[in-house]
Amino acid sequence: MDFMKILRSFEEFIFEATSWLIFYPLTMWRIIRRPLATMDYSDREQADSEEKRYDDALSPPLVLLATIVLWNLIGIEAHVPELEAGSAAMKTLTASQQNLVLFRSLVFSLIPLVSAASLVHRQGKRLSRESLRAPFYAQCYLAAPCVMVVSAGGIVFQRHDIPNLIGLTVMIVGAVWFLIVQTVWFRHKLSIGYVKAAAIALWAIVRALAILVPVLVVLALF
Repeated sequence: MDFMKILRSFEEFIFEATSWLIFYPLTMWRIIRRPLATMDYSDREQADSEEKRYDDALSPPLVLLATIVLWNLIGIEAHVPELEAGSAAMKTLTASQQNLVLFRSLVFSLIPLVSAASLVHRQGKRLSRESLRAPFYAQCYLAAPCVMVVSAGGIVFQRHDIPNLIGLTVMIVGAVWFLIVQTVWFRHKLSIGYVKAAAIALWAIVRALAILVPVLVVLALF
């Protein structure tokens, strides 16, 4: 009986793992092509049962994680120089690719988390895991292309055979795209003007960076 349970678990794992080959690129294409519609889709899926949720796509956190892992592998294949570990914390961080992936996952989750919290606060809702979940998941969809843009730009900057201008252009275009989508998202969710929505989006980014910078300083010093 236990052996059959193991076989069924392995069967489910194989199916889920291989289905990512289809649903990951499909989900990323939907995000890039229609980001706001994909974020609305994520909101609707929260109302479904856990078994049926995101049945025709990858869930937002999984898309974000898969994108980080994918671009981490691309960086390795592109022979990007490893980070110089000047502190004990940095040595621990760069000791394995698993540690780097985990850290990058936390870093790229900051803006989705702060943006989701900003929305919940401005909607006058009580901040809780339940009220935060839907906007955070929607924001994870939006963060996935940002991982792609930042990683691609970073690879270009660390490669001496590619002009840095290309990397800078990629990052600027990605940042503009992200800010536009964020502005429209806040405007739609809060029923406010574009200027105020853009200010909220920018302020969320600033606050996320304000959390990240001290963490990076601590990692660099200790």
